[in-house]
Amino acid sequence: VPNVTFLTNSIKSVGRKFSDVTSYFNVYEQNKNLKLELSRMKKWREAALQLEQKNAKLRALNNLKLSSTLSWVTGEVLADSGSPFSSSVLINLGSEDGIIDGAAVADGLGLIGRVSGVERKLSRVILLSDVKSFVPAIVEPNNQEAIVRGDNTSIPLIDFLRGTTRIQPGARVYTSGKGGVFPASILIGKVVLSADKKIRTRLAANLNQLDYVRVIIDNGLKIPVDAGGIIKAMK
Repeated sequence: VPNVTFLTNSIKSVGRKFSDVTSYFNVYEQNKNLKLELSRMKKWREAALQLEQKNAKLRALNNLKLSSTLSWVTGEVLADSGSPFSSSVLINLGSEDGIIDGAAVADGLGLIGRVSGVERKLSRVILLSDVKSFVPAIVEPNNQEAIVRGDNTSIPLIDFLRGTTRIQPGARVYTSGKGGVFPASILIGKVVLSADKKIRTRLAANLNQLDYVRVIIDNGLKIPVDAGGIIKAMK
């Protein structure tokens, strides 16, 4: 019988290599399927996180404490202005819902702006960051009067601070109720000192992530009905 061991060894070696290549392609396919599955799971995770954030904001709105003289309507933000020179959003509430031009608007964390322009089913809200936004405010703990003025940044300026007491970063800023537009004692934010050494307000509300808002109407104050016209005249 001739010695054919060298032939069988070669055949076995080729067989093992073929098996290795087949296993490699199987692992490659499994890895590709796992990557696709991981990508789908990431999308579901992102959707779950967004729903969790929306639920948290809705819970915060439900727990928002307001004076008994105030009434409010909760709605949803539809779109922003899309302009770098104007900070405003559209909400799905209008005159049919009892919205009044000039009414204050807040989310679950604090004030975001006021209504300026009301249609039957839509309203436009001028945000605190807009250059046309001026809010009479008080700064704790000494209740110093000031104006929170928008300058197209996320941290509006604190101007016309009345009093000689130096305010400290971290002090809370609330609406004062002066001027008859904004109800008193609505949280605006906290005092911060910016890099340009100016006193500013870090807003309690995140204006870049507005989903649901509450339009606050003070039944004890007469809100000017021509607030929208004033804003238009300033453009």
